[in-house]
Amino acid sequence: MMTQIHNQTGKVMYQEPMSRHTSWRVGGLAERLYIPGGVEDLALFLKSLPHGEPIHFVGLGSNLLVRDGGVRGTVILLHGGSLDRLTIDQNTVYAEAGVTCAKLAKFSARQHLHGAEFFSGIPGTVGGALAMNAGCHGSETWDVVHHALTIDRGGIVNERSQVDLEIGYRHVGLPSEEWFVAAWFELQPGNAAIAEQKIKNLLAKRLESQPLNMPNAGSIFRNPDGDFAARLIQSCGLKGHRVGGAQVSEKHANFIVNTGTASAAEIEQLMAHVHETVLRETGVDLQREVRIIGEAQGLER
Repeated sequence: MMTQIHNQTGKVMYQEPMSRHTSWRVGGLAERLYIPGGVEDLALFLKSLPHGEPIHFVGLGSNLLVRDGGVRGTVILLHGGSLDRLTIDQNTVYAEAGVTCAKLAKFSARQHLHGAEFFSGIPGTVGGALAMNAGCHGSETWDVVHHALTIDRGGIVNERSQVDLEIGYRHVGLPSEEWFVAAWFELQPGNAAIAEQKIKNLLAKRLESQPLNMPNAGSIFRNPDGDFAARLIQSCGLKGHRVGGAQVSEKHANFIVNTGTASAAEIEQLMAHVHETVLRETGVDLQREVRIIGEAQGLER
């Protein structure tokens, strides 16, 4: 049982369909979903959870597959609540984990700051970008992070700099059961009009090359050294390949789209098929970017 919090400002929902909170529009029920009312409220909530309670942090639900059988424990939804502060101090922008990457890019540009434009191409939140060192167009999140705030399951908030973490390509090593809640981004003085035009150009390029008109979760696999996952997948003749309602995008081979009726199981099966086919035909062992949580349909709960 969860301890009652009398001054709780967040919102608790039970048996909440995760299909409402994932960009693939699939996923079973979360036993409990919490939308924090801020960092202090999140700390109180985490302290109230039973020891050993499974906890999953979710932003916009991109880069995430929730299985059809749902999620045991508690899902903490960072976007749509009050973890959305965005402030500036000279050349440093402070952004909380629920801020979308697109909003961070636009805010920074309007403040005549350069270096955050690439965030406009990342379909997620600051929290997710920090956790996986998200990037595009040759830039990565931790290229511009000065330091970050994390929170653990005991509700303790810590400051973390790059020297405290293991940072690599699409990977950030955090201590177990610790999650990002905010960061300070160190940017460079620039011209607002130039930065905003760069964002427009990046968005146009993304619209042209990615299947943004269909539910998707962004890139499925990391690019291997010296190559592109999309090229390898396409070379195996997998563009357009389907499992039920899940399809390898005709527009970008490293995207899987929900054509309207896909289940999480079908998406997962298609991911596995793509991985196995590329490994068999090219010898390249593609590494998945997408995080998978939850239980398969039909498992006892």
